[in-house]
Amino acid sequence: MHTEQMLTAGLVFALGAAALHGYIFYLESIAWTSPAARAVFGTSREEAEATRELAYNQGFYNLFLAVLVVVGAAIVWMSNHRGVGVALVLAGVGAMLGAAVVLALSGASRRTPAIKQGALPLVAVVLIVVGLAA
Repeated sequence: MHTEQMLTAGLVFALGAAALHGYIFYLESIAWTSPAARAVFGTSREEAEATRELAYNQGFYNLFLAVLVVVGAAIVWMSNHRGVGVALVLAGVGAMLGAAVVLALSGASRRTPAIKQGALPLVAVVLIVVGLAA
């Protein structure tokens, strides 16, 4: 695959990760106590109520990472500051990937959600780095 194609593919995966983290923001900050969000995170009504403030904050963390990736991708595609854009994208997906690793290490029951959370960022990081190195 050509260098530009690798970078483009990496950015597409990064934007997929951003979309997923946007959805996680919605679940954590807006719909946390809803039956749908509780089903995703495996929490009871009581647990959701007790952790609402923590989830609200965590949701915004996910949103800010998603925004970082989107802004970075836009800079890569729409300006002459490609290095700045790539740095922003890698910072965003790198933090997403790091959070997925921490989640996976927190217990066996969290490994499946960690894989779901970390797969897109991992592919994005690999494609972008390989694309830049080629």
